Amino acid sequence: MKKIFILIFCLFTINVNAFEKETTFNKELFNKAQSEGKFVIVSSWIKYCSSCASQMKILKTAKKEGVLSDIKFDNIEYFTFDVTNKEISELLKVQFQTTLLIFKDNKEISRIYQ
Repeated sequence: MKKIFILIFCLFTINVNAFEKETTFNKELFNKAQSEGKFVIVSSWIKYCSSCASQMKILKTAKKEGVLSDIKFDNIEYFTFDVTNKEISELLKVQFQTTLLIFKDNKEISRIYQ
C-alpha cells in the first residue's frame, strides 16, 4: 500500500511540473531578438523532468519581475521548447532534455547541459 501512495505522489508531481511547461520558442521572434542585439536564452525541457520545470520557473519569474539579483532582464529574451520537438531540436542542435543556450550578437556564446 505504501508503494502505491509513493507512486501516486510521484505521478502527481510529474504532472504538476508538466503543466508549468509550454513551448514559447518561435523562430521569427528568436531571429528578431537577435537582430535587435538582445541576449537570447533558450531552454529545452521534457514533460517528466522536474529540474527542467524548476529552471523554467526561475527564468520566467526573473523575466516577469525584470530583475534577478543585479541582472536586468530588459535586454534578454527567453524561450523554451520541448526537446521532443524535432524541428526545433535540430535547428538548435539540442540533444539533451535539459539544455540551456545563450546567444549574443547572432552567435551562441554558451551551452549548458544538466
